[in-house]
Amino acid sequence: MTAIAMSGAKTSSNYRYLVVVILAVVYTLNFLDRQILSILAEPIRKDLNLSDTQLGVLGGIAFAAFYTFCGIPVGWLADRAKRIWIMSAACGLWSLFTMGCGAAGNFLQLAVMRMGVGVGEAGGSPPSYSLISDYFPPKERGTGLAIYSLGVPMGSMLGAALGGWIAANYGWRTAFFAVGAPGVLMALVMLLIIREPKRGGLDVLADGATEHEPPPPLLSAVGSYFANRTLVLTAISAGLSAFVGYAGLAWNPPFLIRVKGMSLTEVAAYYSLVLGITGVIGTFLAGWLADKLGHKDRRWYAWIPAIAFTITIPFWLGILWAPTWQIALAFIAVPALLNNMYLAPALAVVQNAVPPARRTISGATLLFVLNLVGLGGGPVFVGRISDMAKPAYGDHSLVIGFAALIPMVAVTIVAHLAASASIARDKRLAAVA
Repeated sequence: MTAIAMSGAKTSSNYRYLVVVILAVVYTLNFLDRQILSILAEPIRKDLNLSDTQLGVLGGIAFAAFYTFCGIPVGWLADRAKRIWIMSAACGLWSLFTMGCGAAGNFLQLAVMRMGVGVGEAGGSPPSYSLISDYFPPKERGTGLAIYSLGVPMGSMLGAALGGWIAANYGWRTAFFAVGAPGVLMALVMLLIIREPKRGGLDVLADGATEHEPPPPLLSAVGSYFANRTLVLTAISAGLSAFVGYAGLAWNPPFLIRVKGMSLTEVAAYYSLVLGITGVIGTFLAGWLADKLGHKDRRWYAWIPAIAFTITIPFWLGILWAPTWQIALAFIAVPALLNNMYLAPALAVVQNAVPPARRTISGATLLFVLNLVGLGGGPVFVGRISDMAKPAYGDHSLVIGFAALIPMVAVTIVAHLAASASIARDKRLAAVA
């Protein structure tokens, strides 16, 4: 009897890791489809005759506005309906629109396709956060969310490697078709393999309660998020972190190509490798550290990214100074490693700070702020400053755009320290811990 129980527990444990790995693969495709534009920016710019501001819009607000605003109602729906169905439909949708980017003939058509990608990807992460929280108990939730978050560096790496190689050999349009197609298959895989778990089955009930509270109305759920100081400060600090991180992801390839003389083939071979290795290490390490150190002091959830961003400052200066692309790439490796260390701790704070019935909508609200500020602002910020500096600096105007990010790193550090003070006083987080 004991052996059977132990075998069942082991199977259950193995299955939850299978689930999170499948979700991580889907998130990899999600991020690959989202970030491939930065790798293809130079050939697209030349082919469609676009400015840096237009590239920033395509990589930022054209996607982020629809991704963020659609995420709220999708999150509300996912707290009430089967999350697997929503995630599968979303995966198929964003994959088809990614393929549509390859058929775009001008800026407007490409912007519309990017908006469609944003609408589809709105149904990916918030339901996944909620699902993972029902497969992993609170003390292991940071690790589960970190495994899922590996989709960010893996998608970025594959986007650089595959996108760059395909574009160099077959053209940028073919690259969009090639990276969009696998998502249609993964939409079916999710439906066939992943089971819908009981909501809140791994969470302690409130004193005197026999079941978890039901999902609140949409406006009430969103309002309760912004009424919670810890959640607001977590969202702001995560948004500023994403501002710096997404700006780097969007403009690192054009910077290396234009300013440092790197070729598209070299970007596919070397930049992709740096992005993948550093991103995987940084993302998983942040989740693991959050689980280990968070039990001793909850403020580590915010201290980890604060320390990480502080370390990056001299390396940003090194990126600007580097005389060759090899040295510049070596300096880029450190921010690429450390800029990812905010996401898993932020997700763990939000998922642990709200009841199970509000997890999806709370995750969507976090992403609303994170991506509107980070993805919507970061790429456009650097692109606009680069365009303003272009008359004086020519192709080296991106150096000025990157230099403008350094003060934003300092603001990000202050925001994480403010979040740490609120996390220390949060009663629900104390109860979960």
